[in-house]
Amino acid sequence: MPKKVYRIIQWMTGDVGRAGVRHFAGNPVYDLVGVLVHSADKTGRDAGDIAGIGPIGVAATDDVDAIVALDADCVFYTPIIMDVDTVCRLLRSGKNVVTTSGFFHPSNDFRGGAEQIRAACAAGGTSFHGAGIHPGYAGDVLPLTLARVMSRIDTIQVYEVVDVLADAPLDHIDWMGFGKNKEAFLSEPTILGLGLPFFAQSMYMIADGLGVAIDEITAAEIDVATAVEDIPHAEGVIPKGTVAAQRHEWTAWVDGKPLIVFHAIYVTAGPDRLEPAWDWGGTRYEIVIEGDPPTELTLEGVRQPDGTMAHPGYTWTAMAAVNAIPAVCDAAPGWLTQLDLGLVQPRGLVRK
Repeated sequence: MPKKVYRIIQWMTGDVGRAGVRHFAGNPVYDLVGVLVHSADKTGRDAGDIAGIGPIGVAATDDVDAIVALDADCVFYTPIIMDVDTVCRLLRSGKNVVTTSGFFHPSNDFRGGAEQIRAACAAGGTSFHGAGIHPGYAGDVLPLTLARVMSRIDTIQVYEVVDVLADAPLDHIDWMGFGKNKEAFLSEPTILGLGLPFFAQSMYMIADGLGVAIDEITAAEIDVATAVEDIPHAEGVIPKGTVAAQRHEWTAWVDGKPLIVFHAIYVTAGPDRLEPAWDWGGTRYEIVIEGDPPTELTLEGVRQPDGTMAHPGYTWTAMAAVNAIPAVCDAAPGWLTQLDLGLVQPRGLVRK
C-alpha cells in the first residue's frame, strides 16, 4: 500500500518554523506546498535557503490570501503568539492546523479562544492541535507517560533548566530581564510569570489524564541570583550585581495538597559567578514523581565525542507538534488534545 502524503503549509519561518521546513523537505510523508513569511528580506526566497538546507523549489511569500487559497491538508502554524482569528480562518478554509503557538489544552484561560476554534473546526470539517516541548511534551506527555509505571503518585515535579548563554538565543537576555537591578526586576512582571496561563495548560492536562481536578494554581515568590562579576556575552555584558539567574515555581493543588509543581530555572553562569551560588547543572527537562516507587526521568541532548552537547530545543518544539500531523489530519473534526490523540505514531522518521 502506498504511503499517504500530507500537503503542508509552513506559516512563518522563525526558529521553530525553519525546523519544520527542514523536516518537511526531508520526510517523504510530507509535501511542502507553501511557506508564509512576514519580512521583506525573506519574501521570494527559496524556503530551503531560509531554513539553511539549500533550495527545495518552494518560494516563500508574504501573500496571506494566496497561502490560504492553496490546497493543503495541514498548516504548521509557528508564530510566537497565536492570532485566533487567523487560525480560525485557516480551519474554516478546510485546512487542519497544528501549532506550537501556545494553545495546548482548553483550560479556563483559553475558554474564549477554544470556543472560536471549535466553531471554526465544525465549519471547516477540520481539526486543531497544539503542542511543543514545554509547555507541552516535557510538561504533560512525559509526566503522564512516566505515571504509567507508578503504583501511587504523591507529587509530580517538572524542572526546566536552561543555560541561557549556551543554549538560548541572545535576545533572551534582554526580554527575560537579565542584567537588570534586582529590586527593579522583582517589582515588574516577568516574561515567565506572564506565561503561567500557558504552562498551566500542561498542569490541567496532567490532572485530566490522572482523573483529578485542580483546585487552584499558585505561584511562589521568584528567586534570583546576581552576578558576582561582569558576565560577558556576544552582544554585551551582564553587569556585576545585576540579575544573572532566575527561578520560578508554580503549584497545582488538588484536594488541598500540592500535586503538580513546575520549576523554571534560567541561568547565565555557573555557581562560581552567582550569588547565591546556584548549581542547577546543564540545560534539561527533568520529571520527578514522588510516590510508589519514587521515579525520575531526564530529557537532554546527547554529548558528542568531542565533548560538546547542543540543546535541541527548537527541533524538539517543532517535532512534538509535527509528528502529530498525520493523526490530526486523519481524525474527526475538533480541538484535539494529546489526551484525544493518545499514543502518537510518527510517520517517515525511519528513512532509507
